[in-house]
Amino acid sequence: MTTIVTVILVVIVIAILWVIGAFNSLVTLKNRAKEALSDIDVQTKRRYDLIPNLVETVKGYAIHESQLFDRVTKARTAAMSATGLSGKAEAENALSGTLKSLFAVAENYPDLKASTNFLALQNELTDTEDKIQAARRFYNTNVRDLNIKVESFPANIIAKSFGFAEMELFQTAEAEKQPVSVKF
Repeated sequence: MTTIVTVILVVIVIAILWVIGAFNSLVTLKNRAKEALSDIDVQTKRRYDLIPNLVETVKGYAIHESQLFDRVTKARTAAMSATGLSGKAEAENALSGTLKSLFAVAENYPDLKASTNFLALQNELTDTEDKIQAARRFYNTNVRDLNIKVESFPANIIAKSFGFAEMELFQTAEAEKQPVSVKF
């Protein structure tokens, strides 16, 4: 009789330890995903801070490009106020498009392209864009791991019991998935 009770107790202890381990694993994955999302916010904030300096630098050389400056400013404001992951992604992609236009305009002004201030800002912004992409990849990796754990049996039982849910991946806007048209 004591052997049966011992076996039952051992099974219960193992089950409890497994639940604790699964729960802690889910908490770790969720917190990593939140940290990764925060990294995206830090890098986008850095980009938002650089944009006004870049616009002011270009304004000094390209005075008649006011519509472009307005579009960049509006896109920056929209990106800063966007909510939800898909809303942020869409606004960030629109901002990236306006920045590409700004750099394209800069190509028409040789003095601007030679300006050390402009070059430093351009390099800083390029570095920031690279960091944003790396942060997005890091976020998606962590969300993928969490989503796999939340969906996989038997961890999905623990996830459902404790209210863990899948998180949304950071995705590219449909417009950016289209092939680039190259004309010679």
